[in-house]
Amino acid sequence: MVQATRQVRLTREGFERLQRTLAQEQARLAEATRILQEQMETSADNEDTGLEDAKREKLNIEARIEELEDTLARATLIEDHENAGRVELGAVVTLNNETTKKTLRVQVVSAPEATVLGGSLPRISEESPVGRQLMGRKKDETFVVNLENGKQVKYRVQDIEY
Repeated sequence: MVQATRQVRLTREGFERLQRTLAQEQARLAEATRILQEQMETSADNEDTGLEDAKREKLNIEARIEELEDTLARATLIEDHENAGRVELGAVVTLNNETTKKTLRVQVVSAPEATVLGGSLPRISEESPVGRQLMGRKKDETFVVNLENGKQVKYRVQDIEY
C-alpha cells in the first residue's frame, strides 16, 4: 500500500522508536521466512494449516515493514516550535479533567508515532478527538471533547512543555 507523499512530522524520540521497531520487524521477518521454509520442506500437503499460518504471518510482517519504511522515508523531525505557548506536535501537555479533577500528562504526536509502543509518556495523536481539540490551545484554556459514546469531557490545559 503506497500512501501519498505527505510528510510525517515526528519527534526525535518517535523517529528513533520507529527505527528500532523497523529493526525488530526485520528480525521477525527473517525468523518468519526461516519457519516458512521449514514448513514448506516438511509439508506434504499444501493445504497444511501451519504452512498457511506461516505465509499469513510473513505477509503481515512484510506489510508492517513497508508501512514503517514509508513513514520513515516521509519523516521530518520536529525541531522548532513556531507558536511558543501553544500546543503543537511534540508538546508535552498537562491536562486537568474538569469533571474528575484528575491530571493527565500526554505528548501530542502524529498518528504514525502514536501507534509505536514504548516511551515514558502516553502519546495521543493529533488526529484523535482529544488531539484535534488540543492543537493550538494555550495554557489555562478549556475545551470540550465529544466522545464516541455520546459523552463529553471538559479539559483545562495546565501546562505546555517542549
